[in-house]
Formats: sequence, C-alpha cells, structure tokens
Amino acid sequence: MQDFTNKICLITGATSGIGKATALKLAELGASLILISRNASKGKIVCDQIKKETNNKKIIFYKLDLSLMKEVKETTQKIKSDFDHIDILINNAGARYLEHFVTTEGIEQTFAVNYLSHFLLTNLLVDRLKDSSSARIINISSGAHFSGDGIIENITSPKEYDGRKQYANSKLANVLFTYELARKLENTNITVNAVDPGGVATNFARNNGLISWFKHRVYYLMKGNLLTPEQGCETVIYLATSPEVEGITGKYFNDKKETKSSSISYNSNIAKKLLESSEKITLQQ
Repeated sequence: MQDFTNKICLITGATSGIGKATALKLAELGASLILISRNASKGKIVCDQIKKETNNKKIIFYKLDLSLMKEVKETTQKIKSDFDHIDILINNAGARYLEHFVTTEGIEQTFAVNYLSHFLLTNLLVDRLKDSSSARIINISSGAHFSGDGIIENITSPKEYDGRKQYANSKLANVLFTYELARKLENTNITVNAVDPGGVATNFARNNGLISWFKHRVYYLMKGNLLTPEQGCETVIYLATSPEVEGITGKYFNDKKETKSSSISYNSNIAKKLLESSEKITLQQ
C-alpha cells in the first residue's frame, strides 16, 4: 500500500457516493483530506466516520454551497490561508436538476454546480497546486457528455431549459475545461485529467424525486453496469495515486484506461469560448 502521509487532497462533494468512497480510500493511504460539501452536519458525520474507520485524524471539512460563486471565493481564501500547498484536487460534486433553478447570483444551477464552481475553485487554487512538488487535478465527468451539443450556456429562461440536455452539456464542459486547462498548464508541475466513473448506485438525481432517481438506476441496471461507489471511485483513485499516470495530462479515462471522449470535446474553439464566458460570469460575482 502506498504511503500518502505527506499528500494533501481536496475533494468536492465528499459526503456521499464517489466522493465519500474516494475520501475513505485516500484516508487509508494516510493523506490529509480537505472535504467540501454544502451540508455541515453531514460533513461532520462523514469526517468522524472516516477518522474512526481509518485512524487518520488529518481530515478537515469546509461547508460550501457550490452553486454560489461568492461562497467559492470565500472558502478558497480560507483554504489558502490554512494550507501552503495542495497535491491532489478532485472536482467530484455534481447534480442533475430536471426543473429549472436560477441561483441568487443569476446562474442556472446545473451549470453552476457541475461546472462553473469547479472552474472557479480550480483557478483560485492553482497557486497552491503549483506549490506542490507534483500536483494532479481530476475532473469527474460522465458518459452523458457524449450527448452534449457544445451549446453550453447559463440558461436563465425556463422555456429554454432541458434538464437532461443541460446536464449532458455541463459534463461536456468538464471535459472541455480539462483539455484547455491541461494546455494552459502544460509546462508546470500540474496534470489535469477527466474521468467517466460509470453508472454508480448513489443518491444521485434523488433531488428530482423518487421516480427520476429510480429511472436513473434502472437505466444502468439494464445496461448491466451499475457500480457501487467503491467500484466507481477506482479510476479516480488510480489517477490520484498511480505512478503509471505521472506526467500524463489532458486525457479522458474510464475503467483505469485512457479512452476517447466525444468528438466535440476536442474542439478548442468551443473550449476557449466556454472559458472566456466562465471568466466573465465568475468575475461579476
């Protein structure tokens, strides 16, 4: 078993599903963990559970609602004051909203939670990642990104909103961001890769009601590949810890193997436009 006692790992959406399973695995390796979630009481329970199960006391929790860019900015300032470097950043948090929601900052919620918050969080923490001897950024995407059409926007009109399409586009945005950021950080100590964890049996989509959640599970059961959170986090752990991927950047992984993402995800013009609009929106908050 590898020794990660000198590594500092930040995980968003760490109180359930893949995020929690990833946190447990990294804690077992001795890593210091920065866990992020919007639910403070759940965060405390998970931190206590991980400490008890792994005997690793180096766990700290930050309450952060990733739908609000102002909170992302405030929380990253706290993290930067508490830690002098970060070795691994796992942008895992995600949600699917079938109904249209706009945050108090005027940002559509799927776009905000799944992509924009991680775009902002990552950029604000790049300096801390550069202070690591060798840093890795892992963006959790989804096979759903293959349904994305590249029209990735902050949809403020309910009439224009299609929850499934917006979810696919938000996951496509994760991949586009991965490739563009990898190009930007090419001559640094930071690698950036994206992951499709597969269909995982979690509470994902539960916010849309039991019927939607049940359909989500049945879809993956019919395909015969509904995974446990522990199975779903295997590729994430591989990218975070394996010496085999040292120096590999700007790639898309599934089942611990590099694979091709959608053809549109390699469109650098779409990626540049996405990042330009993302900078504009986040600067306004």
